[in-house]
Amino acid sequence: MKSQALYIGVDLGGTAIKVGLCNAEGELIRTHEGPTQTEQGAETVLNNIAAYVKELVPPGTPEWENVQGVGIGIAGFLDIPGGIINFSPNLPFKNVPVKRIMEEQLGKPIKINNDANVAALGEAWGGAGKGVADCVCYTLGTGVGGGIIVGGRLIEGFSGMAGELGHMSVVPDLEAIQCGCGQMGCLETVSSATGIIRMAKDAVERGDRTSLSMVENIMAKEVFDAAKAGDEVAARIVSRAAFYLGKSMATVAVVVNPQRFILGGGVSKAGEFLFEQIREVFRKLSPERAHAGVDIVAAELGNNAGVVGAAGLFLHA
Repeated sequence: MKSQALYIGVDLGGTAIKVGLCNAEGELIRTHEGPTQTEQGAETVLNNIAAYVKELVPPGTPEWENVQGVGIGIAGFLDIPGGIINFSPNLPFKNVPVKRIMEEQLGKPIKINNDANVAALGEAWGGAGKGVADCVCYTLGTGVGGGIIVGGRLIEGFSGMAGELGHMSVVPDLEAIQCGCGQMGCLETVSSATGIIRMAKDAVERGDRTSLSMVENIMAKEVFDAAKAGDEVAARIVSRAAFYLGKSMATVAVVVNPQRFILGGGVSKAGEFLFEQIREVFRKLSPERAHAGVDIVAAELGNNAGVVGAAGLFLHA
């Protein structure tokens, strides 16, 4: 018989707040969504979270009694143990004690964590990593986010920087450009959608012979499509993005030795064309004992990863 314990996850985004109800096995029962209304300030955003949670599970119902806690995934700089948002680039929060305020509003235990960490935890607990105790997740979108799960637990580290995979310095100095974080040669500069688009635009500006010069608004998808169609310039860009992803995984493999790497986010939709190249580099650059039996797979939960992972904070963080 399955446990009656229930957990609520909140994915707090700049435009929308998504809430979801999960059971103790990581299965998503249902979700609810509403606007964030960031322009109205922090108080309105927190009131909205409480309202959407209560719409998802009405207080006073047997289901509400079974809710063990509410986890919230947030993009920004957080004091995770204290439950405080120090600063968030997309939200009107500065040193806001979210945990305390939400516990007062909902009367349930609250945990907060970084959005990339909770997305990784969602995949590890209820998605592509289900049943695997040690896995590392990469989210390849505008930037490169990540999360590390060892022994079924999310690793946060001393200052919450564990799993910031996009900020591993992997590009040699001569080829390195500055990342948004201020460092040179971060993985994010070459393997994110932004990095792939930048390399494509650079190639067009240099006058390289490529079908991408006919594309008015180059997005990562156009680069992958061109590469798949045999465009040599696009293929070189994809290979570069794949090389540094594989190289970073080879480094991670000898530090935490995961059984599975999970790739999510928009860039991962390039599928096997990208994954095969990453696997080849990973195998080549890591010792056999660190890559034998290790698989590199696509994420499964899509936009639900954040709510599932936030709900899982009470069991796995």
